This record gives sequence, C-alpha cells and structure tokens, in this order.
Amino acid sequence: MTRPPSPTRGSTLAGALLAVALAVVPTAWGQDAAAPPAAAPPTPSSEILAAAVAAQAGADKEAVGSQERVSELDDETQKLLAQYRTALGEKDSIEAYSEQLKVQVESQVEDIESIQRQLNEVETTAREVVPLTLKMLDTLSSFVELDVPFLIEERRNRVKTLQDVMGRADVSLSEKYRRVVEAYQIEMEYGRTLEAYDGRLGDGEDARTVQFLRVGRVALLYQTLDANETGYWDADGRSWVVNDDYRRAFEHGVGIAKKLTAPDLIRVPVQAPKESQS
Repeated sequence: MTRPPSPTRGSTLAGALLAVALAVVPTAWGQDAAAPPAAAPPTPSSEILAAAVAAQAGADKEAVGSQERVSELDDETQKLLAQYRTALGEKDSIEAYSEQLKVQVESQVEDIESIQRQLNEVETTAREVVPLTLKMLDTLSSFVELDVPFLIEERRNRVKTLQDVMGRADVSLSEKYRRVVEAYQIEMEYGRTLEAYDGRLGDGEDARTVQFLRVGRVALLYQTLDANETGYWDADGRSWVVNDDYRRAFEHGVGIAKKLTAPDLIRVPVQAPKESQS
C-alpha cells in the first residue's frame, strides 16, 4: 500500500489561498447568475489569511530546524569518521609495537636462561680457576728467580704482592686472575725492550751502585759509575764476569736506550744455545 505524499510547502500555501478565495467569493448553487446574491454573514478573511501566513511561518521554522539538525548530524558523522580513521591508524601502530615487544621479551627470556646457566656454573668455574691461578703464580715466581737478574727486587716484590693478594677475601677471584695475567704481560714485555738503569750490584758490604744495560733477555751488562769496570751476567755460571772489552758497546747501548743516539747494532755477549733435555 502506497503512502500518500506528504504536503509540501507549496501545496500548503495553495490550500490556504484556496480557502481564502472560497470564503471571499462564495457561489450560489441553484440560483440565476443574474440575480443578486443572497445576503451572507461577513467572513473574517483577514483572520484566515493571518492563519495561513502563520501556518506557513511555522512550516518554514520547522524546515529550518530540520536543516540545522541535519547539519549537526553531518558534522557529528564527520567527527566520528575521523576518530574511526585515527583509531585504525593507532591499531596498526600498536600491533607493530606489540610484535616488537614480543621479540624483545623472547630475547630477554633467552638471556635470563643463559645467565641462570652461568650462575649454576660459577662454583665449578671457581674451583677450576683458583688452582690455575696459584699454579701460574708459582711458575712466575720460579721464572723470576731463574731468569736474568735485572730489576730483581722490583720483580720479586711484584710476585710477593700477588701472593699476598691471593689470600685476601676482599679481592674477587677475577681480579686476582687479572693481576697475575698482567704480571705475565710485564715479563713478556721485558723480552723485547732495551733499558738502561742504575742499581745495586753485589750483596752486603761489597754492594755498589752501577749502571745496568738490559738487552731484552739476551744480555745484561753493567758498568761502574766511573766507567773503570765493565762486565756482564754469565747465565751458565750464574755469576757476574768482568770484561772491559764490552766498554764501548755498553756506552753505545746506553745511548740508544736513553734515545741519545739512533738505533744501531751493538755487540753483546750471547750464550751459546743448548739442547733441551726432555
């Protein structure tokens, strides 16, 4: 069933005008057109016209109100649409961020498991490192005593300090190991450097101050301060040998060690190589 169309603004105005026309110009049914009309009560046409105008004004007002509501609804719709689009963008960003956090969390879980395994192995590692460090220190002490006696007091004091550190509870195991390794590195450095220094030669009343020249670990020479005596360390006999033939070589080497002259070849006593005994 089709609903009759609702009256529009034009149809309403037309109806009002028709009503006014009918009220103002009534027709006589069944009378002669030439006969004068019968007397009728006066029609308040001004009131009817005012009513029609008022009705039209009301219709216009309602139309304006409807248009305003439509505009408000359109603005609200656009606002909601913008919020929806913004929410979609935030959703994609949050999902990407969540995926990244998931990867980080998995990595942190693996790190925690690795650290836990290492903590479980700390006690075993400590049991293995302590005897290794002590053995390294004993080997270093023996090496210093058997090596060429250069800077002997300094090197002995270094070993003694390490031995004291090994018994201290306030020094961590890692620090003890680091110090022992550092002492090994210092000893290794002695083997590839040239050095001249003053020191004491001999013991007791026979001790005297001389100048030493260390050529790596190959040779250790000395010369008195008045340059009247020159000698070297005999590794085979483990004693000092006086030999003034090395006087010029000693002075040349001291100049190189103190960077007073350019590097050059120097003549030093070198022990003959020996076959190792297994």
